[in-house]
Formats: sequence, structure tokens, C-alpha cells
Amino acid sequence: MPFSEVTFASSNCKKMKKTKLYVAITLVLTQTISWAQDTIVISKKEIINKAADKNLQIKIADQSFKAAQADYRQSNALFLPSITASHTGISTTNPLMAFGSKLNQEILTQADFNPALLNNPARTQNFATKIEILQPLINIDGYYGRQAAKAKMEAFQLQTERTKEYLELEINKAYMQLQLAYKAVTVLNKANTTALSNLQVVNNYFKQGMLQKTDVLTVEVRVNEVKNQLQYAKSNVQNASDYLAFLINEDLSNSVFKPIEALENSINTIATNPLLSGDRKDLLAMDQSVKAYEKMAQSSQMNFLPRLNAFGSYELYDKSILGMGASGYLVGAQLSWNVFDGYKSIGKMEKAKAEHQKSSIESQQYKAQSQIELNKTNRQLKDAENKVNLTQLALQQSEEAYRIRNNRFQQGLEKTSDLLQAATQMSQKELELLQAVFEYNITKEYLQFLTK
Repeated sequence: MPFSEVTFASSNCKKMKKTKLYVAITLVLTQTISWAQDTIVISKKEIINKAADKNLQIKIADQSFKAAQADYRQSNALFLPSITASHTGISTTNPLMAFGSKLNQEILTQADFNPALLNNPARTQNFATKIEILQPLINIDGYYGRQAAKAKMEAFQLQTERTKEYLELEINKAYMQLQLAYKAVTVLNKANTTALSNLQVVNNYFKQGMLQKTDVLTVEVRVNEVKNQLQYAKSNVQNASDYLAFLINEDLSNSVFKPIEALENSINTIATNPLLSGDRKDLLAMDQSVKAYEKMAQSSQMNFLPRLNAFGSYELYDKSILGMGASGYLVGAQLSWNVFDGYKSIGKMEKAKAEHQKSSIESQQYKAQSQIELNKTNRQLKDAENKVNLTQLALQQSEEAYRIRNNRFQQGLEKTSDLLQAATQMSQKELELLQAVFEYNITKEYLQFLTK
């Protein structure tokens, strides 16, 4: 039977009532003062839903994907024509420009061939409206560049999905930290109740001359220790709440979160997988990144091949602005070949090859490190399971030890210090069990994250 609930035959009913009233008032005041801020009850599902819309890291990943998507859309120029329209107005006395302007306007007369007029023409105005079209026909380096842009976009998309999975892991961890913090507060409140009850009993024994002043001081030290631990636990509640608020990009101000679900003090073991999943988003993203660098290297090699483009234009000319006095069109095709550019293309190709090789090596390294991390986490999960089992046994033993010492103390056969030591050990073992369960569940969540 807990020491706080023990009644003593030697104590009268009035003393018992005072003791219970003292303990109750102390607990109420402690809880009221410590939890003056607003408490927001929230579930893990609510946190996850809010984070999906408001988390800053997700927003950053989305913008990175959109940037890569925009790069890919730019590569559509490889297949689609470019169309430009322009309107130009000039006023000139340049012989060639003046003659050409009249010719384009189709207003040239025999008199314009007068050498005097040809050499010294009057001021001539010309307004030209032009619509130009350029259609790529053969652009092999651009084709590989488009494939590179597509692979890069897919890599960012996969990385964004992996970021969302990591965010879910962080939320699970932070939510369990909040549960642990509240559970620790509950345990330490119970320990505080026990310590205060013990202090009242010891004070009564001291007044009756049954105990020494040192016994009272020893219990008072224990009461202060529990109060310090309780304050630390309540600070952990605030810390866990603040981190959850950060994950969902909200300002808690003077509030704290409170989980709907309480932390369990037992575990559910799972079968572990020692191999990396081929569907892990970050590994697939690495593969796509390597592919992007490969296509960029191929694009740089194709830069030595010729390009073929078709072009055309429709032109309107007049001496008045926006006039349409005369018109004409032009169509054609251009085959261009970069024969030599001072080793610029060669240097670009060599750089692209090196970057491709580097990305391939980095991918191998990342996968090897991921496998090591998976193996390590597997071992940590087994160690955590063993720790939970041993801590559960230790808690049971400490509870039994406290029960025995408590009974002996009532009979005057146990020292106060020994009883306090047993009570301290019991509360410590309960906290250690909660911590061990937390570590196991966190490790299990991380292992599942590594094998997704």
C-alpha cells in the first residue's frame, strides 16, 4: 500500500484530516500556478493535417519542384515555334536606306533613279510591321537537355515526397515527446504527493519525539528534489509544444499543446527488415539526379552536331504608322554547325562528364550510408526492446521494495532515509520505463521511415 495512503493508529482523526487537506491544497496550488497558460488539446492527426498545408520545409521543397518544373517547360521550345512581332519606324536621308524603304513600300518610280536623287535623297519615312517565326527541326543536344530537365524535375518531386515523409516522422517524434513530458509530469506529481505526505507524517513523528530533526530535513530535501524535477518536466511540456507549433508554422504565444492520446507504458514489437527498400523516395531521387547529369553529359557531346532550323517572316511596309501599303514574306531553312569555339564546347563536355561521374559516386555513397544507418537502427531497436523489458522488471522490483520498506517503517523497523531512497528509486524507475518506451517507439518509427 502506498505510503501516502497509510493511516496510523497512533494519530488521531483530526491530524489525518489536516494532513489530507494540506496535501490537496498544495497540489491544487502547484498545478494552478504551473498551468496558468491556455491548454490546446490536439491529436496527432490534426498536427499532420496542419503541417501538410503550413509547414515551411514543405513549402520550400514545393518551390524547388516548381522551379525544376519551370525549367522543363522551357525545354518545350525544342519542339514549338518561336513567334515574334515588331513594328519599326524610321526617318532617313541615307541613300541606301531611303531607296530600300521606297522599294519595300512599292512606291519606287522612274524619277527615283535620277543619280542626283539617288546620291542625295530627300528625307524618307518607313514604317515596318514584321511577324517572324522560327521552328527548330533538328536539335539533338536540345533533345538530351530536355530529358535532363525532366529527370531533374522528377528528382525534386521525389525529394518533396520524401520531405513529407520525414515531416511525418518528426511529427510522430515530437508528439511522443509531448506525451512523454505530460506522463513525466503525472509521475512526478504522484511522487510529489508521496513526498509531501511523508513530510507530514515525519513532522508528526518528530513532534511526538519518535524521530530526529535530521529525519525531517532529509524528507524536506526529497520534497525539494521532486519539485525541481516537476518544474523541469513542465518546461519539457512547453518545449515539446513549441516544436510542434514550429512544425505547423503556428504561434502558441502563452499556450501549450496537450495530446489527446496518452503515452503508453508498453511496446508492440515488430519484425524488422534488414534491406533497403527499392521504393524509397530519396534513393529514387538520387537515381533521377544521376540520370539528369547523364543526359546533360550527352547533350554536351551532341553540341558538336549541326542544327537545322526553319524560319519565315511576313512584313508590312508603309510611309504611315501602322500602314499596310505593301507586304512581302520570307521563308527559308538554316543549317548551322559549331566547328570550333576555342575549346569552349570541349571544356563544357568534360565538365558535364565529371559531374555525371561525381553524381554516380555520390549516389553509391549515399546508398551505402543508408544501408549502414538501417543496420544500426535495427540493432538499436533490439537494444531498446531489451531496455524496456529490463526497466519493466526493475520497476516491479522497486515497487515491491518500497512496499516492504513502507510496511517496516510503519512498524518502526525502517529508517526514514531508507524509505525515501526506496520511494525515490521507484519514481526514477517509472520515469526510466517511460523514457525506454519512448526510445523504442521513436526507433521503431525511424526504422519504418528508413524502410519505406
